[in-house]
Order: sequence, then C-alpha cells, then structure tokens
Amino acid sequence: MQVKVAAIQMAVGENEAENIGKAVWMVNNAADAGANIVLLQELFSTPYFCKDQNPEFLALAQPRASHPALLALQKLAKARHLVLPVSFFERANNAFFNSLIVFDADGKNLGLYRKAHIPDGPGYQEKFYFSPGDTGFKVFNTHYGRIGVAICWDQWFPEPARIMALQGAEILFYPTAIGSEPRSPEINSRGHWTRVMQGHAAANLVPVVAANRIGTEIGAESTLTFYGGSFISDPTGALLAQADLEEGILYADLDLRQLAAQRAEWGVFRDRRPELYGPILSLDGNSADG
Repeated sequence: MQVKVAAIQMAVGENEAENIGKAVWMVNNAADAGANIVLLQELFSTPYFCKDQNPEFLALAQPRASHPALLALQKLAKARHLVLPVSFFERANNAFFNSLIVFDADGKNLGLYRKAHIPDGPGYQEKFYFSPGDTGFKVFNTHYGRIGVAICWDQWFPEPARIMALQGAEILFYPTAIGSEPRSPEINSRGHWTRVMQGHAAANLVPVVAANRIGTEIGAESTLTFYGGSFISDPTGALLAQADLEEGILYADLDLRQLAAQRAEWGVFRDRRPELYGPILSLDGNSADG
C-alpha cells in the first residue's frame, strides 16, 4: 500500500478558535497535496500552558464528546478522507489527561491514547496538569495502515516505540511541544530530540513522523521558544524531510508492503530474546523476579 504522510508545524496564538481554524486550514492544504495521514503537534489548540503552575488553565480541559478541536477534526477527517491523530487536553470527570484520539478516513473514532510519561521541569510543568496515562500503548488499524501514536515526552523512551512495533505498527507518530530550557539557555536539545526518534525508527524498522510547534510563548514563570524541527524519517532513521523554524507541511511517500518485507528480512524481531529482558521491568535494572 502506498501512503503519503504529512507533518504540520505551526505557531499557536491565544485564541483557541483561531488555532483550530488554522489547523483545519493546514490539514486541508495537506489533503490537497494528496496526504493520507496528517499529524498535528501536541496541544495545538492552545498555547503551551504548562510553562506555569496556574489552576486557571485547568479550565482549558474539556471532555472528549465536546472538545472543539476533536469536533472540527473529526468532521474534516470524514470530509477529506484522512486519518488524523488529534492531540487535546482531556477532562474525564475529576481527572485530567494529555490525550489523543485517532480519527479514521471515514471519521470514525478509533480510540483514545493518554500520554504515559509526564515530564516535570522548568517550563514543562506537566505533572501539575496531567495524570499519567492509563491506556497503555496502542496501535490503531486505520484505512491507511496500522499506526502507533505516542505523545512528546514518550518519544524519549525506547519502550513505547518497541511495544507499538511489536503490536504491528507500520508507522510511528509523535505530536510534540518542545523548545528552549528556561533555566539553561545554553542547551539546545533539538539534535538530541531528533536522533532519539531516528533511533526508534532504525531499531524497529518503521518510519517515524514527528510534529513540533514553533514560536515564542511567554508565561508568568517561564518563556519558551519552540524550535520546530518537525521531521519524517525512513525505517533506517534517515531523514526524508525536516523543517527548520518556519510554519509549513512536510510530506513523504511510504510503501508499506515494501517496508514490511524489509522489516521481516532484517530479522530483528525474529531474533528477539524476551526471556532475557526481565530487568527492563524494574527501575534499577534488577531482574523482575528477584
């Protein structure tokens, strides 16, 4: 199966309706260019509020059934025959999650993923807002193949990528919001951020698509400048396309049948030794059974 994937990179303003409208416009542009699966960045409908610890921002969370970003993108998925993983701030009764829903090309809701790894540091104070996700890692069987989707901080861990690959993911998608370090301005993690996901692609022989935001967003406690760098890699980790600091859309054409044959031929899944991997289930590297 031939699939065209796209990653959208955009700056975000203060008005949620305008952000959603901009996202819809860019997704339509991707559809006009022939894209089948389009990835938007993490929490694209609002500024990245986790710069500060402010309980007023909890009001940005909405239930799945009424979230305006989900309503708009689900309608668009059906109208343009697209697969859309859509990031949103979810309120579920008294719980709050950094979540994502995948809409299939007929607009069907294929299910929910809640971000598993929640960071906590200057400028990225997500533990104040989000509970750790309870869905586990998931693969979604879409009209354009089986896709795995994780969110931002998840991308720094090899385990989610491996699990999604074991579950049959043919492409991995990572919506992201990452940029400067407020207390360490000398640090630029963009190269590290890119390479760790290139490693996921190479180790699992699956393409990776990452969408990040751009722009400077000023908070009460911290100011972040998001460094963009959205990219698409092939299954060896080589970059097929990468953005810099501009708004835009990246594209790549993938042959899923050819990629599956390459994955099988290489033998990395055939030669796995799960019975030896017990220590990965521990925090300190000791065997899980003592």
